[in-house]
Amino acid sequence: MNKLIITAAICGAEVTKEQNPAVPYTVSEIVREAKSAVDAGAAIVHLHVREDDGTPTQSKERFKECIDAIYKECPNVIIIPSTGGAVGMTAEERLQPTELMPEMATLDCGTCNFGDDVFENTMPMMRAFGKRMLENNIKPEYECFEMGHLDSILALAKKGFVPADPMQFNFVLGVFGCTPATVPNLCWLVNNIPANSTWTVTGIGRHAFPMAAAGIAMGGNVRVGFEDNLYLSKGVLAKSNGELVDKVVRLAKELGREVASSDEAREILSLKKR
Repeated sequence: MNKLIITAAICGAEVTKEQNPAVPYTVSEIVREAKSAVDAGAAIVHLHVREDDGTPTQSKERFKECIDAIYKECPNVIIIPSTGGAVGMTAEERLQPTELMPEMATLDCGTCNFGDDVFENTMPMMRAFGKRMLENNIKPEYECFEMGHLDSILALAKKGFVPADPMQFNFVLGVFGCTPATVPNLCWLVNNIPANSTWTVTGIGRHAFPMAAAGIAMGGNVRVGFEDNLYLSKGVLAKSNGELVDKVVRLAKELGREVASSDEAREILSLKKR
């Protein structure tokens, strides 16, 4: 069993300081939260960026500012910029961070309900995102919110529209309106990916740590962070992303999984540092 890769999704596009004062908006706050996560054991930072007032943005310039600042404090970390952005953004707007040639970036695998909103990822959009990542030699992390998303992306990979071999999946479970966060649902997804693939599980809200425990025990990888869950335990707000990562590290220790460094994660994910 490979070592455990922990990803920290440090701010997302939707959560606010009103929900948890530690949610980062500014560049310095984003760096603070990235460093807290890496110091606690995260090998990867999944990155959205905000304007100073908290407005989500996909601005290439803002991404570059944040990425450069994170690398000054955490020079070896893997950064996965989001191409999901926020609901309602255009495909070209969302693709801006891929122009920075990151090692990896997210690729969302289908349209879905997202609470009261609809998160649009049509087949033409997915092919366009895949084309950009093929051209720029960027490894996608395939974000699956629904079981049908997996079939869709595997079909696109078979036709050569998106990068493949090996593929890295993130199964995001528990979003209201999408696939529920249960171990049987996670098992179904894991059992239907190509044999040489790697995978991560993300549990939303109260499902964060039950899904983390399942992912650790099943030999997968785990994502936590303020984007997905603001609480360390019921009714107790996390003071930092580092606290959330540290809880996963403790779970891993209890379940007998060693935690991967960023360099070890690169080897597991078949990446080359840029």
